[in-house]
Amino acid sequence: MTSLSEKRKVSVNGIEYQVGIQFDDGKWEVSIDGNLYEVEIDQASRRGQRKKRDSSRGGRPSSGLISSAIPGKIVSILVSEGDKVDSGSVVIVLEAMKMQNEIKAGIDGKVEKIMCEPGERIEANVPLMEIVDSKKEDE
Repeated sequence: MTSLSEKRKVSVNGIEYQVGIQFDDGKWEVSIDGNLYEVEIDQASRRGQRKKRDSSRGGRPSSGLISSAIPGKIVSILVSEGDKVDSGSVVIVLEAMKMQNEIKAGIDGKVEKIMCEPGERIEANVPLMEIVDSKKEDE
């Protein structure tokens, strides 16, 4: 049995209310002025509404150009130029907002060029690494 209870102030049409909110057994109970309301969220209808952002995105989707969506500091580079990488494998660790973020390869291929180094502060959307598509490399 999961239970979470808290009090909040909400404003509805300019009128402020003290509201009790409790999450219990997968349902929300909301108490307003002594009246108790049960709220259910249809999880099936919520699925697919929000796409997960891919931190390896750079250039166009699934390109070999890797950049970070946020500024930060390069903690480590886990590959070297010439290494073969698989799509989804971690290639760079970036520290941003005191959290370490894994930046992953968007495609299978070979690391063509690394444009950053550990300890370097980088801006958002700046190319950090280029990976050549293994399919194009074989041609």
